[in-house]
Amino acid sequence: MKKIKTELSELKKLRPLNLLALFLAGMVNAFGVTVFLAPVKLYDSGISGTAMLLSQVSGVSLSLFLIALNLPLFLYGLKRQGIRFTFYALYTVAVYSLWAWLITDVLPIDVSMASPLAGSDLLLCALFGGMISGLGSGLAIRFGGAMDGIEVMAVIFAKRLGLSVGTFVMGYNALLYIVCGFVIKSWILPLYSIVTYMAALKTVDAIVEGFDRAKSVYIVTRKDKEVCKALSEAFEQGITVMDSRGFYSGSPSRVIWIVVNRFQISRLRELVQDIDKGAYIAIYEVADIFKMEAEKA
Repeated sequence: MKKIKTELSELKKLRPLNLLALFLAGMVNAFGVTVFLAPVKLYDSGISGTAMLLSQVSGVSLSLFLIALNLPLFLYGLKRQGIRFTFYALYTVAVYSLWAWLITDVLPIDVSMASPLAGSDLLLCALFGGMISGLGSGLAIRFGGAMDGIEVMAVIFAKRLGLSVGTFVMGYNALLYIVCGFVIKSWILPLYSIVTYMAALKTVDAIVEGFDRAKSVYIVTRKDKEVCKALSEAFEQGITVMDSRGFYSGSPSRVIWIVVNRFQISRLRELVQDIDKGAYIAIYEVADIFKMEAEKA
């Protein structure tokens, strides 16, 4: 009973904005797959690509395979991922399947022989199909859902197999494209499908992590006051200072941490080197920055 109450409370936290964004994600993904990939028999990645292959071989609607393959995977991962994620994911796949059916079987769009926008050009279809489907998948991930059940399986089984999640997904896709090559007795379409996969992967990264990542900068210096003053005047933002000590020399120093954008890196480097030529600077990419509001008394 307590578990049911917990799950119901999680469902009450569903956000209208997320549902709207996931609806858009499903529409976008369906457009990329049905308008660019499926007409020229290119394959998406993961369960979506598997559904496309089975649809081509059997003649059964792509939408049915999308639901039939994804539904048990998301339900299987319910315990690990939680009820809210599972609901969002199933909702997204349902929208994806609905719009795939509408585009292929209801709307007056001829996608039976070639792409209505790119014709039979495999490279154009692979690039734009991958980018558009990747946009849909990226939106789904960013707003708490998922477009493909293989990602859930990767989270559950990758560690047991001694693999990373990314390696698990990549291995599945490599196996999928090899099977596609043997089934259709040609390697041209599976090879172009790899182009689709890479275009989608880059687009997903851009949507989930942002096009312009911030830079996290660590500066080890003995002139921390002068450096902090210069950085504060130049960038007008918060700076964190931490005590440190050299392992071999044993001499004390300070570590300055600041987050800037990529256009500020050159200016930051010049400011630090003008003050302390012996300073050590390490720069890392930051995908997301969250500033939590302080609790009011």
